Amino acid sequence: MKNSIPRYTFYKHKYGSELLVDVVELKYVKKFLAKSAVHTLNYYDITFITEGKGAFSVDNQTYEAIPRDVLFSKPGEIRNWDTHHITNGYALIFEEEFLSFLFKDSLFVQHLSFFQIESSSSLLHLSDELYTRILETLHDIKVEIDSYQQGDVHVLRALLYEVLMLLDRAYLKMTSIEEGRSREVSNHHVSKFMNLVATHAKEQHSVQYYADKLCITPNYLNEMITSTMGISAKQYIQSKVMEEAKRLLVYTDFPIADIAFELCFSTVSYFIRSFRQHTGETPLLYRKVHKP
Repeated sequence: MKNSIPRYTFYKHKYGSELLVDVVELKYVKKFLAKSAVHTLNYYDITFITEGKGAFSVDNQTYEAIPRDVLFSKPGEIRNWDTHHITNGYALIFEEEFLSFLFKDSLFVQHLSFFQIESSSSLLHLSDELYTRILETLHDIKVEIDSYQQGDVHVLRALLYEVLMLLDRAYLKMTSIEEGRSREVSNHHVSKFMNLVATHAKEQHSVQYYADKLCITPNYLNEMITSTMGISAKQYIQSKVMEEAKRLLVYTDFPIADIAFELCFSTVSYFIRSFRQHTGETPLLYRKVHKP
């Protein structure tokens, strides 16, 4: 499809040999977003706002970002921020591979509270003390990068790990997850279902498909989802499909027929009918009202 959203890849050889972590000032990032602030990344990004305030969107959520705010985005999420009013900050960027093989948990990064699929917010506001501590650590990371020699990544990994753990602790405190997560997160099947839907919702809309993947019956899957989320498995799948439809309507110029095809609807009219039932608006009206 034409007019796709710009996707930026990690500049692995910026410092000569391959390095999968970096700290970049936002005023440097801005020049790449001069034509369009809407973009996606193929790596993890943690953005720290230090100067100015303005709108910052991650997928379908828009926040009014101010200094000491932190915004988290995963690979593939659509980002859009006010480059005129958010005047500076830092982007801590890295690829999962940089940390994953260091731990027994190959999904270490995905299990961080702010990067989990079920996380409620992509924004965290830091206390003065934590903000100062993390900015000092970001400075240490930058110093370490500037003197980087091939293969000497141990200190860098330790510093990145420290930042991630400090943010994880603060995020857990903000969302009160420390005191006991909801049943939907603690339930292994439900958590795995949510991950599967996040990966396959574009092309797989049936409850049967996910039940088969989990080696359980569709009825049992429905019972679990309904008891933990208050909606059926089918409704959850449909909500994720519609979230993707909204992203494509707002952040691309794809024709409605192309979006219906991209999301594997059998006909365009079926897509329009489903979208209207879910949102109360036609796709064209939704695009007209919500497109930046």
